[in-house]
Amino acid sequence: MDPLRNPFSPGAGTPPPALVGREGLLQAAEIAIHRIRAGRFEKSQFLLGLRGVGKTVLLNRIGALAEKQDYESILLEAPEGQRLASYLAPALKRVLLRLSRVEQAKDLAGRGMAALRGFAGAFKVSLGDVEVQLEGPPAADSGNLEIDLPELLLEVGKTAKAAGRSLILLIDEVQYLVEEDLRALIVAFHAIAQKGLPMLLFGAGLPQVAGLAGEARSYAERLFEYPTVGPLDEESAQEALRKPIEAEGGAIEEPALARVYHVTHGYPYFLQEWGKHCWLAAAESPITLDDVLRATDTARAALDQSFFRVRFDRLTPREKDYLRAMAEAGSDPQRSGKIAAVYGRKVEHLGPLRSGLIRKGMIWSPLHGETAFTVPLFDEFMIREMPDWERPGR
Repeated sequence: MDPLRNPFSPGAGTPPPALVGREGLLQAAEIAIHRIRAGRFEKSQFLLGLRGVGKTVLLNRIGALAEKQDYESILLEAPEGQRLASYLAPALKRVLLRLSRVEQAKDLAGRGMAALRGFAGAFKVSLGDVEVQLEGPPAADSGNLEIDLPELLLEVGKTAKAAGRSLILLIDEVQYLVEEDLRALIVAFHAIAQKGLPMLLFGAGLPQVAGLAGEARSYAERLFEYPTVGPLDEESAQEALRKPIEAEGGAIEEPALARVYHVTHGYPYFLQEWGKHCWLAAAESPITLDDVLRATDTARAALDQSFFRVRFDRLTPREKDYLRAMAEAGSDPQRSGKIAAVYGRKVEHLGPLRSGLIRKGMIWSPLHGETAFTVPLFDEFMIREMPDWERPGR
């Protein structure tokens, strides 16, 4: 089939040609956006799920929904090892500059910029030239993020309200926020909710974020919703493949759809990868089961060289051994004792190794004492990548 008309182009955060199976999540987000715009309280949200389930796509779509309702939006990705202040402050400057153009918000924008100047000075963030006349002395400059961030965001929220606007803050990869930054963010949005200011926070991250938020502040469970973003059910997964193919004048047979669902387990990123390679494997429409079987080898090879490889290459040799032992133990969440037995070491000796892998976002703990991969099908990749592995404890 014509490669130029291939509707599938998998990528990091790339929107799929058909976003299906997420209607409930998007509807809940849209209700929250409308309620805040109408001056009513609504909980902010953290979208939680494994890699490849489409959290970034949803975050972008939520931002687009908010912008349609005249929101100012800030979309950020939390990088490993970088503090929140360094990339949030420049984004807030851009928002305050836009709000300052609204006559009734000019004075408050000046106060907000003064707070931002104090905040930037306290946390050594460069803002460049300030283009708004500052009103009052600097604020938010104690150097304590848990005090300064709420003070700064309250000023921004007051400015937005005066301008007749709302603000949505979208943060991807929330699990990489250090504890102090996450705690300050939670405290800030607690204060914003108490003041009834038109601001929302939508974050996206790995499943451990709910626990991290609860550890940071006990009231986080009442302040936020934590919707789970999981794999698609079979009907939605097949629709995600069928609709784009039919939109290009092609077709795909039912056995082919069933096989793709079986090998991808309904994970959206994998569906896009298989869809791309099935299209390329088919000489003509409709795409058949034989086409899927041929495409499976090329799809897995593509994942091994990109999606899986970039994560594997960040691992130390001992971390690779630990994940290989996990894969050997089975694809389901495993008890730490079983992994240690396969590895050939005592559980207590592997604790720091496990903690490091959690910080890297490679594994998480669904239940106390259990460990699971954050990357779907990574167990299969580890076995392919290290087929002749021998446990270190031998």
